[in-house]
Amino acid sequence: MTAPGLIAAQAKMAAAGVDQTAIDVFSHYFGELEAGATGLIREETIEPLLDPPALDQMEIDEEAAREAFAKTAIIRLNGGLGTSMGMDKAKSLLPVRDGKSFLDLIAGQVRQAREATGAPLPLILMNSFRTQDDTLAALEAHPDIAVDGLPLDFLQNAEPKLLVDGLMPVEWPQDPSLEWCPPGHGDIYTALLGSGILKALLDAGYRYAATGNSDNLGSVPSAQIAGWFAASGAPYAAELCVRTAADRKGGHLAIRKADGQLILRDTAQTAPEEMHYFTDEHHHPFFHTNNLWFDLERLYAALTERGAVLGLPLIRNVKNVDPTDSDSPEVFQIETAMGAAIEVFEGATSIVVGRDRFLPVKTTNDLLLLRSDAYRLDEDGALRLAVDAAPLVDLDSRFYKKMASFDAHFPHGAPSLRQATSLTVKGDWTFGKDVVCVGDVVLEDTGKPEVIPDGTVLGA
Repeated sequence: MTAPGLIAAQAKMAAAGVDQTAIDVFSHYFGELEAGATGLIREETIEPLLDPPALDQMEIDEEAAREAFAKTAIIRLNGGLGTSMGMDKAKSLLPVRDGKSFLDLIAGQVRQAREATGAPLPLILMNSFRTQDDTLAALEAHPDIAVDGLPLDFLQNAEPKLLVDGLMPVEWPQDPSLEWCPPGHGDIYTALLGSGILKALLDAGYRYAATGNSDNLGSVPSAQIAGWFAASGAPYAAELCVRTAADRKGGHLAIRKADGQLILRDTAQTAPEEMHYFTDEHHHPFFHTNNLWFDLERLYAALTERGAVLGLPLIRNVKNVDPTDSDSPEVFQIETAMGAAIEVFEGATSIVVGRDRFLPVKTTNDLLLLRSDAYRLDEDGALRLAVDAAPLVDLDSRFYKKMASFDAHFPHGAPSLRQATSLTVKGDWTFGKDVVCVGDVVLEDTGKPEVIPDGTVLGA
């Protein structure tokens, strides 16, 4: 007998025009949730991944790389609003360097790679219903980016939030949009199939996809990695980086003891009492960048054979229906992770890449670094460190967390950080023009707004 909550959720999705493929996938995960699945991956069931192959140790034939690159599409996840930074539009539209946004820089990276290799490299974004209009409007400034016969984007699906008590779709008349949530970035596979993009890419002769987050400007289109991936014969591959103490929150790959399969474990899949294993950079020495490569033919075959249900592990997130109101009802958000597809494909693999391929911007701390002279913008459109090690930035969240306040405190742009080891700001400090930070800089909270005069050298 079908659960009342599932019947109601299916009807709600159908009425909202959600693709049947997405409804089928949601129904699969509803069944898992109803059966009590938590999505937890216990430490005793896995072994650390200790010796994955490294890109800098590979010999890659240039001609083979060029051929593989010519069959590669670039897909970027662009559904995020940057709400944690006080934004209400696509995070990728945030200015990063010289007035250029993430999206501008991504378009520039694709353009540079096309010119250097001759590969067509279609750029396709996975938008959400909240980011689509603004993003497509911004792309009008890059009319050369579109590839004939292929769209610039496809939409991530949406699904109902479910009441923890009873698993019924939540109703929230105060703001009906809060009744919905995205199914996590694992929805990329369902959305590629349901939108027709996957078949369109195959019909146009593309064989591979390189995916990544739009807020990671390090994931530059790479002919070298395309060549390695094609030569590997693997259906799927994940880029990894060596973990440091600063990477304790990121997901990692592991080997499942039961069958030797590579799997992904994220924070939400780790039991609280086992977080010390998860956060130990020596125990699990590589982190997952969410830069992924997959064989489009193998993906299409898997999706069509399984009725679009790849069987990615469930991530059960407990939230309040209104994230800003802790007294609002608790809901389940059923999610999956894009990188979890590594366990679906036999022969899936991974590759260790340089740290320069991982530059996510999750907070204004990260943004200040990328806007500063500690990074340079290279000819291929990539932002790369201009110093030996990135300084650590810690800004007082009371005054710098939201973009409006952040920009108001840096009216002349970021201070010079090339000579800095760290910058810690406690309290309300506004930076003047041409401020230079040297060594370890700490600004203490004085209890009142402070202004750093133009040309000040801090920490010298």
